[in-house]
Amino acid sequence: MDLGLKKKVAVVTGASVGIGLAVAEGFAAEGADVLLVARGKERVEAEAARIAADHGVKAAGISADVATAEGVAAIVEAARAEFGGADILINNAGTGSNETIMEAPDDKWQAYWDLHVMAAVRLARGIVPQMKARGGGAIIHNASICAVQPLWYEPIYNVTKAALMMFSKTLANEVIKDNIRVNTINPGLVLTPDWIKTAKQLTASSGGDWEGYLQGIADENAPIKRFASPQELANFFVFLCSDKASYSVGSTYFVDGGWLRTL
Repeated sequence: MDLGLKKKVAVVTGASVGIGLAVAEGFAAEGADVLLVARGKERVEAEAARIAADHGVKAAGISADVATAEGVAAIVEAARAEFGGADILINNAGTGSNETIMEAPDDKWQAYWDLHVMAAVRLARGIVPQMKARGGGAIIHNASICAVQPLWYEPIYNVTKAALMMFSKTLANEVIKDNIRVNTINPGLVLTPDWIKTAKQLTASSGGDWEGYLQGIADENAPIKRFASPQELANFFVFLCSDKASYSVGSTYFVDGGWLRTL
């Protein structure tokens, strides 16, 4: 299936590892050029070089902190300078939290607000004009099943991902007139390096069966009884940005192996 993505330019944040890296590679496999964004300069530049060599596309890596206005400005300028603008924006950068509402300080709330919400707001302000000049585009926000089905141990993550989902819907209504489609993906369990690292830490003193630990989480939460691979999730991102999804606007899609317990 030709997804119509050849020579499109995709900006992917949080792109040096896990879901973001799989998404960037998924676009490159379809012939799109990619700008990979992450905080770690060496890793993101190395992954960009590898993707360019593997897929015969133009790929660049930029070290930037999306949680800051300065970092976002650098990303917007890199998209313009390196590629002449962007057609696709994937707001993927983010991380889980661990706290209680009663104990979490204001600065932790603010840090996650900047990372999960203001990054998307600022990137929209910077990248949407580029998309308009190129005739349209697609924006995907990577939120979480926790935006609607919260986990007890990460209230800040739950709240800021819910806010991101509403921002996505509101932005979609504003920019569809410019032929820019905005949607949200809410993943469930995805086997990222962070999950593996955490599982190994938690099982180190009890035999080290980290795979069994993760299988227990999957058995408890996902009717499909397994984690998704980053590549499985990336396939959905790529499709949703393609010509084949041209009527998908302002929606939220759950890719969670059946974990969501509501309609």
